[in-house]
Amino acid sequence: MPRRRRRSRVSALEGCREEEAPPEAAAVPPALLTSVQQTQAAAAAAEQILLRGIFEIGRGSCDVVLSERALRWRPIQPERPTGDSTYDMLCKEEFIELKDVFSVKLKRRCSVKQQRSGTLLGITLFICLKKEQNKLKDSTLDLINLSEDHCDIWFRQFKEILAGFSNRPKSLKILLNPQSHKKEAIQVYDEKVEPLLKLAGIKTDVTITEYEGHAVSLLKECDLQGFDGRHWKPLFAIHWSVQRLFTGIQTLEPSVVCIGGDGSASEVAHALLLRAQKNAGMETDGILTPVRAQLPLGLIPAGSTNVLAHSLHGISHVVTATLHIIMGHIQLVDVCTFSTTNKLLRFGFSAMFGFGGRTLALAEKYRWMSPNHRRDFAVMKALAKLKPEDCEISFLPFNSSEDVQERRAQGSPKSDCNDQWQMIQGQFLNVSIMAIPCLCSVAPRGLAPNTRLNNGSMALIIARNTTRPEFMKHLKRYASVKNQFNFPFVETYTVAEVIVHPRNNSSRYNPGEEEEEPPETASENSFPWNVDGDLMEVTSEVHVRLHPRLISLYGGSMEETNDSKVTCNCL
Repeated sequence: MPRRRRRSRVSALEGCREEEAPPEAAAVPPALLTSVQQTQAAAAAAEQILLRGIFEIGRGSCDVVLSERALRWRPIQPERPTGDSTYDMLCKEEFIELKDVFSVKLKRRCSVKQQRSGTLLGITLFICLKKEQNKLKDSTLDLINLSEDHCDIWFRQFKEILAGFSNRPKSLKILLNPQSHKKEAIQVYDEKVEPLLKLAGIKTDVTITEYEGHAVSLLKECDLQGFDGRHWKPLFAIHWSVQRLFTGIQTLEPSVVCIGGDGSASEVAHALLLRAQKNAGMETDGILTPVRAQLPLGLIPAGSTNVLAHSLHGISHVVTATLHIIMGHIQLVDVCTFSTTNKLLRFGFSAMFGFGGRTLALAEKYRWMSPNHRRDFAVMKALAKLKPEDCEISFLPFNSSEDVQERRAQGSPKSDCNDQWQMIQGQFLNVSIMAIPCLCSVAPRGLAPNTRLNNGSMALIIARNTTRPEFMKHLKRYASVKNQFNFPFVETYTVAEVIVHPRNNSSRYNPGEEEEEPPETASENSFPWNVDGDLMEVTSEVHVRLHPRLISLYGGSMEETNDSKVTCNCL
């Protein structure tokens, strides 16, 4: 009997396009409303009402109103005298913003004999919620109603609204590194990422990378044009739909997602930017003004430190990163180019020379260890053999004036503004150049806490020669809330360009120093650099340029992209 009464109420309200103000709301004098309440009321009145009906939410029947931007509901209660505080509390309106909804499904009760369809119960909305510490969480809201026709109308309307969010990806090309961290990337994808993407209705095409540089070969070298997917036999065993990844002939152009650590993420970003230069007809050698990557990149953390993902999302959390991708939250991020004389080495976000480079070179020799043990062992061994590097460092201080920014955007070489360049030289234990904060679990404030993702500048952090105990104090400060730069031997600069020129062979990799054989990639005449967790070996000086907002990454602050308030207790 209660179900029938609900259906009669639904038929009475179904198809209503204009909402009348409830008697209780009309009885409140406007003078008693706060400015916030008046603003909310005005905004609600300005929205077009799409549907109105009765659904059971939680344990009670509610009057539900769907507008262009929000879903609002108010419990239906018997009339009581005005001024009853209990009644006012029970009738408080609750709402969710539709931009927080990422999927809608018909809710059915299926039995063993009913494999495909069962008794209709209502509609389920899947919602992205913001939790503590930048963490996102998926939740559900059930709208219970047994009417097939009524639920079909609402379901179609929800689907139409969700289809209107053009910034959300419809298909994803996923590059997965099975060797990241503890070789958990495949498990992370199967258990946490794929179910959410499937729930959101996003098509996926997964490639498991087989070697270092596979992503670059796939996204840069392969000629994806001129092939028919039905007959194409790709060089790498990937799905034929990748052929349309960059051609533009696919209506819903896929985005790219990397599941792995910092090295994998940096490699994919480098590959996307190289592809963008190729599509623009630009030569990568001696490039001064690279073009922006056409496709956004999503980062799912599955490495040991996850500096890129942590800096992007404020937390290293798989579900949070996946929901940012599903919701289409885009963040423009600055990128650096690392080059030698008229030759581009790679794109990247951060680099360390000296202690940081030597530590990574040592860690690469002990890949058989677990990631944490390998890192700790390499740090201890590098500290035991700590020695400074004799370098000359030239840098262009960051200047936010429009004329300097315009000259920099036009690729003005160093000689065009010699009066602004500064130079320091001496014995340095470590040199860090970072365009992002570089947050991670061992450095909660970040390796470069004073920089941002897209403020158009880099942080140059120099640790001059000092005693081993003092340098260790500096390193330990990264794990605390104290200022890690409050040492007389540490200097920090905000820069736009940096040139690091080693003046002797002290920092070159010397295989005679170690008992074990050096890595196959090591060279006796090279200087080790740590670029985004990847070992880069260079035989001469390195020129680092910052390029503002060169790539779009899925992520960002929820305060900017998703500050809705969900007040219902059932979520």
